[in-house]
Amino acid sequence: MTSLNADIALSLDRSIDESLGSQLRRGLLTRIRSGALRPGVLLPSTRALAAQLGVSRPLVVDVYAQLAAEGFLTVRQGARPMVAAGLANVAAPAEQRSADQVIRYDLRPAMPDVGHFPRKAWVSAVRQVLQTLPASDLGYGEIRGSSVLRVALADYLGRVRGLIADPSCIFITSGFAEGRALACVVLHAVGVRRVAVEDPGYSDWVAVDKAGLVRVPVPVDEDGIDVDQLIATGADGALVTPSHQFPVGSVLSAVRRQRLVKWLHETDRYILEDDYDAEFRYDQAPVGALQGLAADRVIYAGTVSKTLAPALRLGWLVVPPQLVASMVGELRRWSEGPPRIDQDALAHLLQSGTYDRHLRKMRRIYRDRRNSLLSCLRDELPDVEVEGAAAGLHVTVRLPATIDRAGEAGIVALLRRRGVATEAFGRYSQTAAGPRRLFIGYGRIADSAIASSVRLLAQTIRDVSTR
Repeated sequence: MTSLNADIALSLDRSIDESLGSQLRRGLLTRIRSGALRPGVLLPSTRALAAQLGVSRPLVVDVYAQLAAEGFLTVRQGARPMVAAGLANVAAPAEQRSADQVIRYDLRPAMPDVGHFPRKAWVSAVRQVLQTLPASDLGYGEIRGSSVLRVALADYLGRVRGLIADPSCIFITSGFAEGRALACVVLHAVGVRRVAVEDPGYSDWVAVDKAGLVRVPVPVDEDGIDVDQLIATGADGALVTPSHQFPVGSVLSAVRRQRLVKWLHETDRYILEDDYDAEFRYDQAPVGALQGLAADRVIYAGTVSKTLAPALRLGWLVVPPQLVASMVGELRRWSEGPPRIDQDALAHLLQSGTYDRHLRKMRRIYRDRRNSLLSCLRDELPDVEVEGAAAGLHVTVRLPATIDRAGEAGIVALLRRRGVATEAFGRYSQTAAGPRRLFIGYGRIADSAIASSVRLLAQTIRDVSTR
């Protein structure tokens, strides 16, 4: 039930021949039928609406009674009128009609378990900020973001990811998508035109294309993006995920890292480093960020969307010093940044050690799920090859060689009809070259549902393979 205050968006025209009562009824009826007044909305009381419109209360009483008799309002003694259920002609929101409503097993990659969001710790952090934040800091603030968070991030990223990050070079963004879009605009502003991108890689290239950059796909294998091919393209820059490539899951090898860094320094190129899933490593020692090897050539992007929750809309860019002025200039016509109080709350989690403790807890949870998933895959699909299991929130399953692109798409569609949501190679590849793969996420799947979901997955692969 939604409540309105005394006012409602209605006005009456006393210069026309139509009676005030008829205008009021028509205005309310139009808003109800259009969906502007949705079912369950409480309308102003007769006294309040009469005072707002400057009419007599009996006139409003009569209009409400007429609409109630016609079934458009529900009127009860001593209560405000309410728009009756089932009357709006507007379609239900797309998200309510989506197939997600029938998903039994969510195996999509890149989906964290937001059920473990540290609510109490976040509330405590917000309370601490509100108790200590000076009134002078409640204005618009520094365009780069809260200085408190930028200092906390500089310390954290230097300690955990090996970044060379001065707070003056850190920009707080509303998540990774905004950070990537802003970085692409800045790259174009400093002369970049053709950027090498991983294939398979992101599925959404709108920000890159709108920035005026031309994408040049470069293949990815078990050692990450093929740096020799990247260089051979003659691209001005690149977008890479070296720590845990999405979606294949490979790590850029030491040899290729050194080759890429050498190319950056020798040619004065820039790259955007997406430090995707770097916090979740299970079987290998953490891999330092590429930015630590070429701080003057790498724009580094990070976010809390996987570690805490996407709804926070908090991310960051660490920018080479010579790009700071360009970044500030572009940001001034871009956004005012995320809410200051949320930024400082995140800083509190970082500085108090709460963020580290939360990550250790989530690593244990995700590691156990991954182990269970791998065990079930071995039992149900002993002949398939599994890749990218050392880190992140998903594994890659190579499909049998007999399955082509159409078969891969058929598996995804059939799984969806059976209540299993996952994604495949075709969605993320621009060239459609390479073995067919499924990307199986374990971030959101309940422990108790892993075995049954894998059985459905295995049966679906067998059904498509034998057609």
